[in-house]
Amino acid sequence: MTLDEKFKALQTNNAPGQEVRQNLGDINAIMIGEKMDGLTVDFSHGDVDAFPPTPNSDIIWKDGFIRGAGQAYTEYRGSAEIRNKLADRLGKFTGQPIEANSELIITPGTQGALFLALGSTVTAETKVAVVEPDYFANRKLVKFFGGKIIPIPLNYKASQSENRPDLNRIENAFKEGAKVFVFSTPNNPTGIVYSKKVITKIANLAATHNVTLIVDQLYSRMLYSGEEYTHLCSCIIQPENLITIMGPSKTESLSGFRLGVAFGTPKLIERMESLQAIVSLRAAGYNQAALYSWFEEPAGWIENRIKEHESIRDELLEIFRAGNLHTATPQAGSYLFPQLPPLKIDLHTFIRLLRYQANIIVTPGTEFDPACIDSIRLNFSQDRSAAVSAAKRIVKMTEIYCK
Repeated sequence: MTLDEKFKALQTNNAPGQEVRQNLGDINAIMIGEKMDGLTVDFSHGDVDAFPPTPNSDIIWKDGFIRGAGQAYTEYRGSAEIRNKLADRLGKFTGQPIEANSELIITPGTQGALFLALGSTVTAETKVAVVEPDYFANRKLVKFFGGKIIPIPLNYKASQSENRPDLNRIENAFKEGAKVFVFSTPNNPTGIVYSKKVITKIANLAATHNVTLIVDQLYSRMLYSGEEYTHLCSCIIQPENLITIMGPSKTESLSGFRLGVAFGTPKLIERMESLQAIVSLRAAGYNQAALYSWFEEPAGWIENRIKEHESIRDELLEIFRAGNLHTATPQAGSYLFPQLPPLKIDLHTFIRLLRYQANIIVTPGTEFDPACIDSIRLNFSQDRSAAVSAAKRIVKMTEIYCK
């Protein structure tokens, strides 16, 4: 593969936030009807104006700025003081003690943590099990580092008790020589949460076959009513090599600080620090100060935020299902992954029309699984009335362009 081919395969123009770089082409020639009224809603990411960041996070960040050089130039793996606080908080959250000095690193966003984790475990020809659909960077980074993907299907269209990755396929992948398994739970884009039984089985299989696990738990704090979450790092039986990725991002509306945290096996954390040292040196020093606010929100703040998102989720689900868009119920997080009815145009043309004709930006399902040519992902962390209006316009657009 040439360098041009390697970078073309990343297909960043379809990634969330990059929609403005897409060429609309002669959109008027294929548009049916008139442009729709309505505020522009960008479902490719959350709206921090609708859901402001953690209270006082700006003041805490400014305090770090005032501290000057000591905050600006931390160790490559992050401020020791902040790591000590995070190790304590994350240990209580996950139920597994974390050693701050050797088992935790602060990174430039959870995306940065994922890059470092895969860069520390995948080389040319490494076989990597990757869930589909799942976070788009998992598959793209594995390919970028030269790894060989073994796809693991995720069942997300059945009943909640049946929604899970194919455990037989996981076991077979491990037997076929997969050395790494990367996945998210809650799943991005569907919001499916892996059950305790599934997580325990994955941990046991990985331990048996000596497979490195990289688990993205970014949305594990935004858990909806009646749901339970099992932290892989708290399982009794664990693989020798395990990295957990989290960060104060969508739930806390702190994504603009680009902060992530990875914790787990010391030798992998050490590799990640070595790689970070030649990529970004460290997570932005001043921004690290915002982490002082993480897990220290006012009483009831997180619970209220979850209730607000659950209410938006339920209303959008009702709209989509009434409009014949099959949509799994997210158990956590702020994503919906509706399946469109059969259309007379392809997925990417429909998405361009949504942007031009209906003032709506979404992410194509093919970003998360090449086979999801009839699905779109929405981040519903939005102003409620704007999100509801946009959802109704999406349904209307499917009616206009249906076969």
